[in-house]
Amino acid sequence: MSQSLATRYPLVLVPGMLGFVRLGWFAYWYGIVPALRAGGAQVFAVQVAPLDSNEVRGEQLLAAIERIVQETGADKVNLIGHSQGALTARYAAATRPERVASVTSVAGPNHGSELADHIHAHYPADSVKGRLMSAAFYLVAGVMGLLETGYRGPRFNADLHASHHSLTSAGVALFNRQYPQGLPETWGGHGAELVNGVRYYSWSGTLQPGKTDRGRNRLDVTHRSCRWFARSFVREQGQCDGMVGRYSSHLGMVIGDDYALDHFDIVNQSLGWVGKDAEPIRLFVEHARRLKAAGV
Repeated sequence: MSQSLATRYPLVLVPGMLGFVRLGWFAYWYGIVPALRAGGAQVFAVQVAPLDSNEVRGEQLLAAIERIVQETGADKVNLIGHSQGALTARYAAATRPERVASVTSVAGPNHGSELADHIHAHYPADSVKGRLMSAAFYLVAGVMGLLETGYRGPRFNADLHASHHSLTSAGVALFNRQYPQGLPETWGGHGAELVNGVRYYSWSGTLQPGKTDRGRNRLDVTHRSCRWFARSFVREQGQCDGMVGRYSSHLGMVIGDDYALDHFDIVNQSLGWVGKDAEPIRLFVEHARRLKAAGV
């Protein structure tokens, strides 16, 4: 078997809000884990609470990291987090840097999500619309929990309010004051690539007419939802993936922030139905090579 992607430390994939490992035969990191393993990488797709704060999810991630280092004998892991999973990974790295070799943010709302701000403003928790939305989220989370086949651990509590607040601009600003590692000093800039022995990277995408709305995305309802959600963006109007803004995603070394990928395409969802000429798996394979070259 090829060892071209055999990084020094295991790769740990952390899902976002309402994330999972596998629902039946549908993997969250569709096609990504097999591609990385085919190159010799040790890969662990972990589960944390689908609905909860960055800090609670971060503590759950730290527990998963301890299990992985015991299983593999490695001293550290490389964390790759999608969406809220990036904030979860940042918490783990800031809290236990001796256990983390690198953090990679994939479409992470590192400065908050304008979609979360829009929901907070227009669907307040004490309103009828807010209560209906909350009920829908809890229902989806419950059904997904029943369908989960890739995770066999204890069930997690669900806290939609904590999860949502953790993604708003105000919530992330508070989080960033406590855990600023890898953040750019200027809007749209790069952050420090190495902090406390931990390497920081990021990449993200944007909706691009003629690309993201072509290919198999024409049949993918998640892409249509991203196009709808993008209407809520003001500061980064036309520069978002439907859920996260291009510049809000920046962390550490910015590998790229304008790939023609919506928020689901970037992890090859759904079932690999992505936009025209999109190659999200290639980004993960190239990044594994990058981490290996960096010695982590």
